[in-house]
Amino acid sequence: MLSTRTRPVSVTVAGTTAVLALLTAALPATAETGRGPDLSRFYRQRIAWSSCPDEGAPKDLQCGKVTVPLDYARPGGGTLELAMARYRATGRSRGSVLLNFGGPGGAGVPELAAGGKDFMDLTNGYDVVTFDPRGVGRSSPVTCGQESAGSTDATGSPADETDPKAVLGQVRALAEQCAQHSGPVLAHIGTVDAARDLDVMREALGDRKLNYLGFSYGTRLGAVYAARFPGKVGRVVLDGVDTLTEPLSTQGIEGAQAQQTALDDFLTWCVRNMICPFGRDARSAREEVVRLIDTLDRDPVPTTAGPAFSGQDLVGAIGQALFSKQLWPLLEQGLSQLMQQGDPTGIIGAFGSGMSFPFGHLPGDAGPRARSAPSAPPRENGALVAPEDVPLDNLPAALMAINCADDPDRPDAARITRDLGHLREAYTQASPVFGRYRLTEMLMCYGRPKGTDFIRRKVKNVHTPRMLLVGTRGDPATPYRWTMDTAGRLGSSAVVLDNRDEGHTGYSSSRCVHDKVDSFLLDGSLPANGSSCGPDGTDGPD
Repeated sequence: MLSTRTRPVSVTVAGTTAVLALLTAALPATAETGRGPDLSRFYRQRIAWSSCPDEGAPKDLQCGKVTVPLDYARPGGGTLELAMARYRATGRSRGSVLLNFGGPGGAGVPELAAGGKDFMDLTNGYDVVTFDPRGVGRSSPVTCGQESAGSTDATGSPADETDPKAVLGQVRALAEQCAQHSGPVLAHIGTVDAARDLDVMREALGDRKLNYLGFSYGTRLGAVYAARFPGKVGRVVLDGVDTLTEPLSTQGIEGAQAQQTALDDFLTWCVRNMICPFGRDARSAREEVVRLIDTLDRDPVPTTAGPAFSGQDLVGAIGQALFSKQLWPLLEQGLSQLMQQGDPTGIIGAFGSGMSFPFGHLPGDAGPRARSAPSAPPRENGALVAPEDVPLDNLPAALMAINCADDPDRPDAARITRDLGHLREAYTQASPVFGRYRLTEMLMCYGRPKGTDFIRRKVKNVHTPRMLLVGTRGDPATPYRWTMDTAGRLGSSAVVLDNRDEGHTGYSSSRCVHDKVDSFLLDGSLPANGSSCGPDGTDGPD
């Protein structure tokens, strides 16, 4: 499995694929001052580490769990167990550094098991720890049922824009299905609750301050923690910085622009190579990509297994390949095979197919050619589920649930129908390749309860030690603009590192970024605000 910093989630959801393309002492203030419910029993726990239950886990990876309240307003009620994993420090440990790999909806434990080598330098001073957030992985996983992901024959084509009423009916039905299958955690799955879980974990690990490295969505979680617990912030790095303020419609437009920029950069690289199937002119290559997608949508290519390969399947595959510059040669080869031989197997084998859901920045197998196993029923007592019982649709189900829990906007059907008309042109202008798909992003939360406005109202002007924010210029998932906007919103605590390279996030792909992040986490050495890393992995001009 590739790093979560290099591939997006490929998400399909039962026929709606096209529709749906976040203190100052040992106890929190509410428990300490008596102004709120007593959380002391959760802050007194310690983690018992042991070997991991997954047979494929590295032998030096240890697993444990922490217990948190289902509802922080009623901690005497139900509880949840959160799965955790760690690599022990190789020498003297100064405590733990907690990792969140993004999503939302990405399980941290299997990601650390698969990609732990990227973080071994940090074991020179820390236990490297991660977790499955509430509703994710083994931690009371949400699901929309076995028919909602992986078992669809949808081609990935955008929804019928001429019949918004029918589309909204599909979205509402999906929301009801997810609520039916997910259990009580669904009402308490947002990033504000996850940030409170982080603080319980910090204390259970025995750390006075939270040291944290968050990628993509993990930057939203880190920013919320900083606003909620400013006195507990240690050394915090946010890589691939998420937006904190923009509505779904605006996120879709800016996301489409970022993907188009990344595609243009790929094509500029491609036309310099002899095997590039688009010739030698970048402008003509961009036009040829659009024609290829249109042709495949009109006449999909048959495959040996599963439905025919459509233009929108190709859009999804391209979207995945753009998450890492290292994947560009595979994309070039797959496109050559498709265009010259009419054979999509190279593309499907390397990147799958189906829409890369705009919010998802992790690897996943729930494409339209996958098949989902029946999901285990939710555990009412919040106990961890076995690794083999995690529903295959957990990632897309959690992605939607968390994003909607973090979003306070709920336009009605009339407003959505009215907006779709004028937004269609804006999305297409943002990207002739990705815009059409991203348009329906604004429908994702229709039929779900209104989310919190805490992130928009409260996550700003934080009074914390300085935090390092890494933005990558060619990032197709979290545009560089979001890094600057979020830095301005957080205030003087934010220090920006400009990674002048391609791909989603910088820690795993740029030696320069990697070294600067490690120097800060291990030694407290921050780069100057606005300093940069060049595309060759060396320091850039300041």
